Amino acid sequence: MQKKINVTVWNEEDENPQYQPAYPEGIHNAIAAFLKEDEQIGTLRTATLSQPQHGLSNEVLNDTDVLLWWGHVHHHLVDDEVVARVQHRVYSGMGLIVLHSAHASKIFARLLGTEVWRIRWRENHERERVWTIEHNHPITAGIGEYIEIPHSETYGEHFGIVPPDELIFISWYEGGEVLRSGCTWKRGFGKMFYFAPGHESYRIYDMPQVQQVIKNAIGWAAPVGYPDVASDKHPQSPEMLYKETNKIID
Repeated sequence: MQKKINVTVWNEEDENPQYQPAYPEGIHNAIAAFLKEDEQIGTLRTATLSQPQHGLSNEVLNDTDVLLWWGHVHHHLVDDEVVARVQHRVYSGMGLIVLHSAHASKIFARLLGTEVWRIRWRENHERERVWTIEHNHPITAGIGEYIEIPHSETYGEHFGIVPPDELIFISWYEGGEVLRSGCTWKRGFGKMFYFAPGHESYRIYDMPQVQQVIKNAIGWAAPVGYPDVASDKHPQSPEMLYKETNKIID
């Protein structure tokens, strides 16, 4: 029998009242709600910025096969040692799925080594069409030619990412902008997927195709046959990794 995938959904839990009509229960809970029905998932957790260690202790991360990360305006409040801990787990084999405006998160920038917050954007309630590029990829299974999102936030190139290992989706927006909206990278033993759709003011995570992409990405990102190098067993601790990577970034 195939091993179940343990998943943690992280959200900065922005309490701005303008977002509550769309996701009164929080985006993390909205995502967890449809993942509960996914038979491939074992333990399903949510974690938020306000929790001790942002809900991402070594114990939680060592029991997480795939971490989903949604952030918006509080990236700077995420503790650097927690970021280093997550980075270490990705290097050790944990999958990471970075959603929407989490392109500006510390963990995404740390793993890519670039200023990924550089992107064209505007909020205008316009249409987004997410074109499938890799039709035979596990992440696009069952998706078809494109995903039509009636109302979305517009993102656009130039997007300050390093060239992806695989370009899975490209988005076209009603105003003419385009974006590399679904990309994968490998870091150490871990896999990472960025998926742009998912604005906090629109119930995009209710769309079946968007849910399918996330479920597919979890299956793709889950570790398979990697060494046992969990952060509490590896000779280089997350704290040491934090110090070393800061030397590079500074």
